[in-house]
Formats: sequence, C-alpha cells, structure tokens
Amino acid sequence: MGHTSVPEPAIAQPGAIAALFRDHHAELVRLALLMVGDLPTAEDVVQDVYASLHRRSRAQGRAQTVDAPLPYVRAAVLNGCRSVLRRRAIARRVGMTHRAGISDETTMLASAESEVILSEDRRQVLAALARLPRRRREVLVLRYYLGLSGAEIAAVLGISAGTVKSTAARAMAALARDLGEPS
Repeated sequence: MGHTSVPEPAIAQPGAIAALFRDHHAELVRLALLMVGDLPTAEDVVQDVYASLHRRSRAQGRAQTVDAPLPYVRAAVLNGCRSVLRRRAIARRVGMTHRAGISDETTMLASAESEVILSEDRRQVLAALARLPRRRREVLVLRYYLGLSGAEIAAVLGISAGTVKSTAARAMAALARDLGEPS
C-alpha cells in the first residue's frame, strides 16, 4: 500500500558510517522529530537506523560502494517513524497509553531549540502537519524542512517526481484549509 522498499546500501569503509552520522545525525533527528513528535523517540529511531547500518556493514565484510547512502538513510528513518506511529495507533485502539500520555498532536520536550519552535503559530502548523496523511506529511517535511528537491524526495520515497508535486500541492491545500488560510 505505498510502502516502498529501498535497496540497502553497502558501506565500503568503516569510517563511512561514522562520517554519515557526524554529518547528518542532527538533520535526521529533526526529520524524525517532525514525524513522531517527541525527541526521545526521534533519537531512538535514528539510532536504530545507524545501529542497523553498522551491523549490516560488518556482516557484509567486503562490501560494495553505494553512490548515495543519504537517501537510503532518510528513507530508513521515515520507515522507522512509520513503525512508531503504527505502534502508537495500535496502542490507542486497544486503549493503552504510550509513554504516559503522548497525545495525537505533536508534542516536544522542553529544550532551548524546542522553546523557539513552540511559538503559538508554529505549534498550530505542527499540529496541522501531524494531522495530514503520512505520505503528504513526509513530502512536506522533506521539501520544506530538509529543503530537498522534487527528484531527491522521489528517490527517498520511491515515487515519481510528478507524484511528489501533486502530493505537495494537495498537502499545502489541506494545511491551508486546516489552518483557515486562504488558498
């Protein structure tokens, strides 16, 4: 149903994972934070992705190089976020709470960075973003938060550039309606 499998990259040098972590960890945590809504879970998702990459690179021994491991890692983070959101939805359906009351709307832990983000306007936008369907939310986060091009988003999500454009347009229209903004 829209779940896209991304070919696993092979990391040729042991330092490649460390470099990827060093250069993109903060960006990936922010991506996960926008998707799952809380910092500890976002950090866990990203850490799980890096641990899995490291485990697989060690198991492969002599590996081949991949042209662009970053789109793979971004897709893996999004897949991890989808899993978290699925587990939360199941827990809500059976009446369980997740981590002592994380709500359906985006909530964030207090930190210096979070305090800036939590202005009333941004809170409303983040809540509206959280109410969007998964694919629309992913496209908007990748486009406007990470600044990826349509082609880069298409590569991360495994969809066509045309689908990226139409999904972004529909998502923006839905956000405008939700926030009471003129189209």
